[in-house]
Amino acid sequence: MPSTLIITLILMLLTAVVLAKTLKLPHNVWLLFLVQPLAMSASPVIVFIGGILSTQLAPDPSLATLPLTLMIIGIACSTIPAAMLAKKLGRKKAFNIGLSLSCLGSLLAMFAAIHASFSLFLVACIFIGSSIAFIMQFRFAAIDSVINKDDTAKVVSVLMFAGIFAAFIGPEIAVMGKDWLSSPYGYAGSFLGLAIMVFISIIIFQAFTDTEIHHQQSQGEERPLITIIKQPLFIIAILAAAIGYGLMSLLMTATPLSMHNMQGMSLVDTKWVIQSHITAMYLPSLISGLLVKRFGLKNVLLLGIFLFVGVVIIALNGQHLMHYWWTLVLLGIGWNFLFLTGTVLLADCYHAVERHKVQAINDFIIFTVQALASLLAGWILFKGGWHTLVYSTMPFILLIFIANMFFYRLHYPIKSKVNLLKCDENIEPQEQN
Repeated sequence: MPSTLIITLILMLLTAVVLAKTLKLPHNVWLLFLVQPLAMSASPVIVFIGGILSTQLAPDPSLATLPLTLMIIGIACSTIPAAMLAKKLGRKKAFNIGLSLSCLGSLLAMFAAIHASFSLFLVACIFIGSSIAFIMQFRFAAIDSVINKDDTAKVVSVLMFAGIFAAFIGPEIAVMGKDWLSSPYGYAGSFLGLAIMVFISIIIFQAFTDTEIHHQQSQGEERPLITIIKQPLFIIAILAAAIGYGLMSLLMTATPLSMHNMQGMSLVDTKWVIQSHITAMYLPSLISGLLVKRFGLKNVLLLGIFLFVGVVIIALNGQHLMHYWWTLVLLGIGWNFLFLTGTVLLADCYHAVERHKVQAINDFIIFTVQALASLLAGWILFKGGWHTLVYSTMPFILLIFIANMFFYRLHYPIKSKVNLLKCDENIEPQEQN
């Protein structure tokens, strides 16, 4: 088991070196590529074992998804403070605060497992969630680091691809460290291992350099937030990312409980499905940037929607191991396309001087939706069953499909170098090239 973790870390380092020589991107991008998986491994740990551990710690099994929900609430509540701290202190100091919160949360979770304290575990998950709000800002720091804005999709793809390593690091730590420390229901050592990974990420991150936004980019009057939010492109960007994250969270949160607790499948099979899902979330980032360049954001968004339709069809056709596997794999790929589309579109929705507040409100909306989805996941699963949970996703898939059709009607020149959002609402959209 330790060899798997070591191999993953070595592959992560080699991948960063190879991609750095292939893609001409700034130093900060590759530094964040290394730091992000180590810090983000907290998320798959909570997804993988949070519900399983909580079925033993919680007074009611239906509360098993509450730790994950509170983690996501921690993300939602901390997105605006994280962005404001980045604006006031600079991204480096703000990110150091965020990484420290993750380390503290991991140690609190370790003590919660040792003392079988559900309430302390909930507090730990809030701390971990707060830290993730800072880590999710990495993609914006990477975007700030490039001068040529045509590289935005490439940079976002690189940072998203880094998440594939978190897919392996987190669950491997969870299983490998399960019995490192004595605790009533196990897993205390898992959180100790997580704290070690986060501490390593803090050390590496100290080489990060704050990026100065060019003066000419920051000139101009800062628009009211309501003016920015009312832009059709902003609404489409938010819907793509929020619905993608919400539906992904709903099904991903419920899957370990449905597989392991309700269907009696092994922990190893459950781990494989979750790892495959998180891998599918990030592996397409190797080509998603190229897909955007070749086919345009609208078509990549449409492909993501069709993948979500496939998720529903497979999930309703059975609850065997491969049904879960295909459901979660397609769910991960669909999320990748929707989240990438939303992030790239958002970058066209603000001027440089507006970036912190727009990024903050964007992430606040996304993770509030995700928190609600994860909270409902356990309740719907235990009250209505797996099929009811799957049926509940259909209206939202239809909503994002309608939004994408409206996107087509806008006829925005996606492949153009024109910054669409610098235009006011009274400017007529141009014809598609």
